[in-house]
Amino acid sequence: MTIDRIYLERISSKKTEALFIGLTILFFIPFVWFASIRLIGGWLILFFCLSSFFLFYSLNYRILTVQLDKSSIQLRFGIFKWIIPLNNIESCFPDKTSIQRIGGAGIHFTLIDGRYRAMFNFLEHSRVVIALKVKKGLVRDVAFSTQQPEEVIRLIKKMGNIENAA
Repeated sequence: MTIDRIYLERISSKKTEALFIGLTILFFIPFVWFASIRLIGGWLILFFCLSSFFLFYSLNYRILTVQLDKSSIQLRFGIFKWIIPLNNIESCFPDKTSIQRIGGAGIHFTLIDGRYRAMFNFLEHSRVVIALKVKKGLVRDVAFSTQQPEEVIRLIKKMGNIENAA
């Protein structure tokens, strides 16, 4: 079986990776200390959960893969994957939303301009927004990081036959 791949990009972020590894270590140290003095209880459980959470983030959110083929665009962040059929794209455009509004790296969901948005992003990379014709659950827009936003928008418009996308 052949994949009619048109575009493939793997994006990573040293800053994001360092942040998540740093938070893993920050919460792992008190966990080890509480465990070493045999202080079993709420604090031990809290620090274990927080260090495990950020360890998962460190491993899962290392690479964002953006793949465009003849029928869809696929976004993959570790174990999480989102597929957008090209025939469900209403428009695509550069994301101008402030990074403070987004709230961080990874996968986030938020309301922007009255539309619920799923975001697959790193902090320091540009983003592209895809407006959906038919929402997926509550999601009306999907934004994702890319190092080549103009090329990604051009290809999506071309492959999805989108006229004058915003």
